[in-house]
Amino acid sequence: MSNRRRKRTSMTLEAVHVGCLLRWRRAVARVLVLVVLLALSAGDAAAQQRQVPASQVEIQLSFAPLVEKSAPAVVNIYTRKQVRNRQITPLFDDPFFRRFFGEFGAPLDRSQRRQQNALGSGVIVSSDGLIVTNLHVIEGADEVRVVLADRREFEAQVVASDEKTDLAVLRVDAAGKALPHLSFRNSDELKVGDLVLAIGNPFGVGQTVTSGIVSALSRKISGPSDIRAFIQTDAAINPGNSGGALISMDGRLVGINTAIFSNSGGSLGIGFAIPSNLVKAVIRGIGAGGRLIRPWLGASGQTVTADIAQSLGMARPTGVLVNDIYEGASAWNAGIRPGDVILAVNGHEVNDPQDLLYRVATLPIGDTVVLRIANAGVTRAVRLALAPPPEVPARAQRELAGEQPLAGAVMANLSPALADELGLDPFLRGVVVMQIRRGSHAHRAGFQHGDVIAAVNGLTTPTVGEIDGALGAAVDLWRINFQRDGRTRTLVFRR
Repeated sequence: MSNRRRKRTSMTLEAVHVGCLLRWRRAVARVLVLVVLLALSAGDAAAQQRQVPASQVEIQLSFAPLVEKSAPAVVNIYTRKQVRNRQITPLFDDPFFRRFFGEFGAPLDRSQRRQQNALGSGVIVSSDGLIVTNLHVIEGADEVRVVLADRREFEAQVVASDEKTDLAVLRVDAAGKALPHLSFRNSDELKVGDLVLAIGNPFGVGQTVTSGIVSALSRKISGPSDIRAFIQTDAAINPGNSGGALISMDGRLVGINTAIFSNSGGSLGIGFAIPSNLVKAVIRGIGAGGRLIRPWLGASGQTVTADIAQSLGMARPTGVLVNDIYEGASAWNAGIRPGDVILAVNGHEVNDPQDLLYRVATLPIGDTVVLRIANAGVTRAVRLALAPPPEVPARAQRELAGEQPLAGAVMANLSPALADELGLDPFLRGVVVMQIRRGSHAHRAGFQHGDVIAAVNGLTTPTVGEIDGALGAAVDLWRINFQRDGRTRTLVFRR
């Protein structure tokens, strides 16, 4: 190629490059202009959102309409019960007499009965007079009275109570008149930061409304309940608020206020409420005679810690490692076995046994639930139908007789259903003491209602019939192993 031709080609390429560069610069300039315009527009929008209220209506925005709609359904609960006070004879309070008689003045003590009053709050959840409150508000009461916001008063009947959730369900008769009530909202829809109102009767001063946000979800705190997955809020909750309503901004019930964290007894901005989904499950599970029946998975386990997760090859610690399965329960029938890790229930992640217990407890019996299970690095979905705890073996309840240590005790074969009814661990096996006849051999031996006989003379997990036979055998001594309050004890008796 000649030098003239090369020069012409070079000039052409330079022109092309210059043209491309100019077009690129124009494009960049257009983009920059667009970005600036968008930024200015966003700034204008933000400025508009922060503008001074333009009308009297905007200045007067408040929770008042929401409170007017919700507060009539929140009631005050007053209870009365008779308590016995022991009064030692004043003579034995004298140090001179105590020096000689010590505490032997007890036979001369006198008892007086007095009336003890307590107060709390409740929420009407149906127009026919069904009310939910905390069990600790009405526990042991001889009389329960409900006072509405409009000052109407009713005597309330206890429909059901549940120690596992610290909830009680009451009913009042309004003579056919519809009562104001709150509808439930799905508590799983709550997010941390959502606005909520707490309504109750703190310190007995009268109905009070406080506002705050949802501070946390699924909080585990120690308390009277076994199922612990509380909503935490900074809305002020004080003594007397127990059983009151925690409501969302649409005026629906998202929780029952139940506890506070406090060093002084007053609100420190850390309050706890039972989620509405658990409250609905308790109402739904009430059966004949007020007995509460809830589904039972039949699996128990432990929290997956960092060490356990590493040993199982898991990316992070999550889920519940199954340690025990009750043969014949829902989990067993679905193929879940010890060593499996339950990661989620119906898409809701579980991080400890309390999460698992809560998720199952909020579902109805007969519902089909989907569990996400992991084992050996493989994750699978397991579908199972929830069922109540089985009553297998049958109770076969009867009173033992004869010259033996358990004579006078009414015994029954322990099953998951009976254990749940008595508030015992459903995985316990053996025979449970249902009743003790006063003055009998069993009473003098120190046995109590709820004791679980785990073994007699080496015969483990016996039935009522087997215990009767073992105790009636011609032996020189009886060795009885039993469980009480989570501890195993052994008593040895000689003929």
